[in-house]
Amino acid sequence: MSTKKNKQNETPDSELFISRELSWLDFNSRVLDEAFCPANPLLERLKFIAIFSSNLDEFFMVRIAGLRQLVKMEQNLPDPAGNRPADQLAAARRKIERLVKRQYSCLHDEILPGLERHGVRLSRPADLSSTQRAELTGYFTTQVLPVLTPLAVDQAHPFPILNSGAIEIAVSMKPADRKKLVYAFVEVPDVLPRFIEVPGMQPGRTFVLLEDVIMDNLGALFSGCEIEEFFPFRVTRDMDFSVEDEGAEDLLQSIEKKLLQRRHREPIRVEVLTNTRGPLARWLEQEFRLDEQFWYAVRGPLHLKQFFELVGKARLPELLEPAWPAVEPAAFSEHNSVFDAISAKGTILVAPPFHSFSPVVRLLQQAADDPDVLAIKQTLYRVSGNSPVVRSLQRAAENGKQVTVVVELKARFDEGNNIAWARLLEESGAHVVYGVAGLKVHSKALLVVRREDGAIRRYVHLSTGNYNDKTAALYTDLGIMSSDPDLCFDVANLFNVLTGYSSPPAEWRKIAASPFDLRRQAMRLIEREIANSTPDRPGRIIAKMNSLSDEKMIRLLHKAADAGVEIDLIVRGICCYKPRAGQENVRIISIVDRYLEHSRLFYFFNNGDEEYYLSSADWMYRNLDKRVELLFPIEDEKIRGILMRLLEFQLNDTDKLRRLQASGSYTRSMAEHYTGARSQYNSYRYLKELAGAEMRDVTGEALKVFTSPERPVPTFAEDDDDEFEDGGE
Repeated sequence: MSTKKNKQNETPDSELFISRELSWLDFNSRVLDEAFCPANPLLERLKFIAIFSSNLDEFFMVRIAGLRQLVKMEQNLPDPAGNRPADQLAAARRKIERLVKRQYSCLHDEILPGLERHGVRLSRPADLSSTQRAELTGYFTTQVLPVLTPLAVDQAHPFPILNSGAIEIAVSMKPADRKKLVYAFVEVPDVLPRFIEVPGMQPGRTFVLLEDVIMDNLGALFSGCEIEEFFPFRVTRDMDFSVEDEGAEDLLQSIEKKLLQRRHREPIRVEVLTNTRGPLARWLEQEFRLDEQFWYAVRGPLHLKQFFELVGKARLPELLEPAWPAVEPAAFSEHNSVFDAISAKGTILVAPPFHSFSPVVRLLQQAADDPDVLAIKQTLYRVSGNSPVVRSLQRAAENGKQVTVVVELKARFDEGNNIAWARLLEESGAHVVYGVAGLKVHSKALLVVRREDGAIRRYVHLSTGNYNDKTAALYTDLGIMSSDPDLCFDVANLFNVLTGYSSPPAEWRKIAASPFDLRRQAMRLIEREIANSTPDRPGRIIAKMNSLSDEKMIRLLHKAADAGVEIDLIVRGICCYKPRAGQENVRIISIVDRYLEHSRLFYFFNNGDEEYYLSSADWMYRNLDKRVELLFPIEDEKIRGILMRLLEFQLNDTDKLRRLQASGSYTRSMAEHYTGARSQYNSYRYLKELAGAEMRDVTGEALKVFTSPERPVPTFAEDDDDEFEDGGE
């Protein structure tokens, strides 16, 4: 444990900080809690089982991989909480084992039996009748066998590079002409369905897993061989890499090279089933040469992320949460174009997924076809595979607009996708800038330059979230559309910095941007609350973000807490601030619900002259010092009132709120049913009523903005097929 002292109050760092990796595992534990929550419909609970696995995969590929590299390089410095890399690996192992055991217990003891009561079963081929098993063999022969490629391991065939994340089947056998065992691998192909429905099962529906069908028919793959042993396993590889990016072309080529090398990266985890043992298992252990701490035996099945497929195939809408159809701010329906709406209103709040993402898409579509639009400039970090945003930018360039797109090639796990559509944009005539040397461009900014009445007018869209139409239906974000001249001036200058050699201004008119002055501005705002705070009139900070891990910011928040400032931190994921006993003026909460909380919203009391800010940046070192990020003020009084209401919904949420305690652990919420205190639903309903939509419950009575705590949330008729993933960005 670190003995370093805080010079201001002589408090050991271990009492101020929580280790980042362990805090993230606590977040994923809260995700897993949703799988146990009885208020969630059964298939929604299964989604959270899948989300937990997806999150954990990324954690191994990046965070565990990073800790392992530090240990191998003997870089043994402690983190702010005083924990060294080897200590964190050991603690993470203990936490992960407990969490995975809980996950499989929930799947096998609660969710799968619950689905079976609703007529959906998961079986093995051996449990089926001979006729049904023969039909599966026919399916294997016609649909599966042509796709499979066995990989032998012998003197002529070295141990193969197995794909990260894929389910593999290890096989040992004796060929007819040999006495010694030989080995092979069969990869379970992702291009085929994982869940295969067994025909003719009555009542209900029965599914078998693709790997079970393959293992039931291994003889067809290895004819003439006597199969000795076989079992499924899964490898996760170290996917963390850094890139030297001194030039745009070098950066593009370097990333493409790194992507090709990913499948050759070292294994960081091997998962096997709990009953896997014997000579074949020992051979595999010898071949991988992986420390015991990176082997995990699980109850099975493997790769639970793919259970999203079963959610869709179950076809049980009554076991899903009803849809919350996205609404559109009334301003857009009152005017013929998005430009007219912005001109009339000045600033418009767009809050997906409660609000539709379509106004953002329409702004680009209309800009692409409007003869008065001269230029479009946009930052892109993550977009969907068939993005309407990219298509609109392509059309705008083809229509002769000056289109400039700052593409972040280093967006983790989206590198290949970003390279592909960046080249499409270039082919359409757009100017594509491949990020900034040494930094990730994580800001979310769109600038449109338009000729109006003989003058030039600019419009901006700024947001806390990505220009991704798919995640806009899954992540809660906040953004504004505005024609504010000062805001537009600042964003235009930011693009000049990103695309050319311009230096940032000594002082922006309204925004702050990292790595230039966002950290300084955020710290100034906190320090102002400290200076203004008195016992009779304490300062007040509400900070909502995804992650809080920056050491300097946490120390400053502790200083503010000690000065009597009332602090509410709404931190969905990583939170390294450890509340101390006696800090009754500090409350730290996390909300995990249907949508992933992704917005960054900051409120400062400022001695009664309140200020509100939205940002693309979390309070993490990488966001404040190593990325291009934006912080921008909200000055419209109506929008400020809306933002405060949204914050109040979260602070008063008794259904989904978990509170971080002085022990470093979170309280657990296991509501039997949802009440009127569920913040995401209240946010949706509030924004819908503001949009002027009429809302009625099943009795036809008009609903109030709030329901009583005893009254369950009303349902809708449509199905909800949302997924919930931690994008980490």
